[in-house]
Amino acid sequence: MTDEHEEIVEQQADITGLLLHHVYAPLLEDQHVRGVLPAPSTKDAVRVVLGDKGEYGTGRLTAYEIPLRVDDGLRTPHDVAALLRTVHTGTHIYPRDKVSSVMGMTLFIVDPATVDPAPFTNDDWALTLLRCLTSPSTEERPQARLCGFLFLAPDRLRLYLDANEEALPGVTAADVRPGGALTALLAALPSLLDEQWLTTTDADDPHCSRVVDLTDW
Repeated sequence: MTDEHEEIVEQQADITGLLLHHVYAPLLEDQHVRGVLPAPSTKDAVRVVLGDKGEYGTGRLTAYEIPLRVDDGLRTPHDVAALLRTVHTGTHIYPRDKVSSVMGMTLFIVDPATVDPAPFTNDDWALTLLRCLTSPSTEERPQARLCGFLFLAPDRLRLYLDANEEALPGVTAADVRPGGALTALLAALPSLLDEQWLTTTDADDPHCSRVVDLTDW
């Protein structure tokens, strides 16, 4: 396997991991992910199948082939999700050579140059943040383990974290805005949990010992 093919396979695996969430949660309106297929090896692409929740009839499923290479890099899983949300809504005219069938499903070959990707939603940002906290890249115990979460508003997410038991006994709740510089927030989060000037209590929330407001961080 060449290095180029290996990076495509790795990206397909990452896309599959992200889109698993949309087997149960709709990707858009009432449409769910019913399959993620690695495109034939001659194509640097991924194929995603959309349809109604619980649908198995191939005649009622639609497959989209999305090329993964862009300039000198690869489209991210979130890029793929954004393109799918656009191409599966409204009316899109495909040239005849971009429409075929596979395994009984209609297959559309997407040209990203003609598509405006749908914007990233707050739920997308929140899911990304929660995934990073529950599946840290390091094998070591994370400095702040995610024990729970609660959506408080469209742009406010409460994270329940178990940090250093000696310095911060009990559970600390951190209120964050899902969008923005997630990488920076994730890196700084453990050190921000004991910032007294950001710390308050929430008498209505019995699930934490303290609340750290990081919404303006």
